[in-house]
Amino acid sequence: MATEYDLWKIFPKMPKKVMIGDITIRDGFQHEEKFISTAAKIYYAQEMILAGAREIEITNLGNPAGIPQFRDADQVFAAMRSDSFKKRCERAGVKYDDVVMTAVTIREPAVDRAIELKEKGIGPDRILMMVSTDPEHHFANSGTTLSVYWKEAERCIKKARDKGIKMCGTVSTIWGSPISGATKLEDAVEFTKRWFSIGAHDIEHADHDGSASAAAVYRYFSMILDAMPNPEAHLCHLHETKRVASASVLAALQAGITRFEGTLGGLGGQPANFLDDCPVRGTGEYYYEDPRYVGLICLEDLLVMIDELGIEHGFDVDRVLLLGRRMEKTCGRRLRSEAVINGRTLKEGHTKFGRPGLKQLIEKLGEKPGQKVPSDWTPESVLPPKWGPEDPIWKK
Repeated sequence: MATEYDLWKIFPKMPKKVMIGDITIRDGFQHEEKFISTAAKIYYAQEMILAGAREIEITNLGNPAGIPQFRDADQVFAAMRSDSFKKRCERAGVKYDDVVMTAVTIREPAVDRAIELKEKGIGPDRILMMVSTDPEHHFANSGTTLSVYWKEAERCIKKARDKGIKMCGTVSTIWGSPISGATKLEDAVEFTKRWFSIGAHDIEHADHDGSASAAAVYRYFSMILDAMPNPEAHLCHLHETKRVASASVLAALQAGITRFEGTLGGLGGQPANFLDDCPVRGTGEYYYEDPRYVGLICLEDLLVMIDELGIEHGFDVDRVLLLGRRMEKTCGRRLRSEAVINGRTLKEGHTKFGRPGLKQLIEKLGEKPGQKVPSDWTPESVLPPKWGPEDPIWKK
């Protein structure tokens, strides 16, 4: 039987088009230990939309006492809803109404705040609440039990829906917890069903500490799509702590997932417990040995990978790479993207690196243009009966 070489025939569920969301200015900046200016947040949010993002997280509406990085949430949203930005989008050919702007609202007071902003005309289209399949991790993030939180989420979904705001239900610690260790995939499938049963619009399936492996990601998303087979309802959220998340992205694609998200420079991680010169609450002590080497999957590298797979994504890749380079200046350090340094794989190559004189040498030797083997060789190779390791000459 001949081997099938077409990846889409081997994995018929793999999409030809994906949606990649940008969550830099929320999840990315929440781990930064210096305050990122309001102007910078607005700049990157608007520029990423102009570069192609159609799903974008704007801020966290939780209590600024715990997450002071987002004390400017109202100002950022006001700028994103401004007439001037809408006109920029129109001039650039971007359909402003196609952009979904999300705010994280872990607890009910934040949901109420999102509704207030919506009533003022500057609020989010979509909000996000989160459960973890590990009760310890859930308590660390929310301060309450899962049972209490589920009832709170049910109330919040109803009040948000009444105001036309979508609710994304996040399921976390799917592939493991930084606190309690191994978890069960079946629990995450059940939690996903629970979210839909109480009215959630879509689900973010989250690996928050880099626990996921490609095999487990493929298995999990296959389980999800077997049980709830609408790819638009599911979003893959992966963190990068061991440089293996790109394999997990490919596994998720092969399972049929069409929605992903990342951050410029691979920024992000646990909410910072220090800001500028002052300790803050955050979510307590960091889970990581070295908090520099954590974060989400790098959006620039993810986008280049998707682009070179031939999958449609809707971004101006070069513009995103430029923003990635600028983000390094904003953060004041080298970030985790390789693509912003090495760029894309260009089909036309880099001819400036060619050694001069090949054309003249070909003419001097009388070779034909494009000739790659001696002219007296057969047009195609003929393997000997015994070759490589089986050739007797190599036997001891």
